[in-house]
Amino acid sequence: MKCPHCEKEIPGSTCPECGTTVPDGAKYCMECGFSLGQKVDEKIDSDDGFDLKNRVLCPDGTCTGIIINGKCTECGKKVPG
Repeated sequence: MKCPHCEKEIPGSTCPECGTTVPDGAKYCMECGFSLGQKVDEKIDSDDGFDLKNRVLCPDGTCTGIIINGKCTECGKKVPG
């Protein structure tokens, strides 16, 4: 996969849930939200406090994290609000 900003090749792997290429080391798929640390037959549900339809990406343009409970899962930045 290529960086959308600089076109540099980013090492990645395939999401077992949807088949999208995700960066190596990612915790969640950026396309479907699948937790890459869980088994393929497990799903993230609303009991975990994570809503796939309304997920919020980290506002830092260089981070691939998502916001859960007001904090980015990758870089740890807190989101105002």
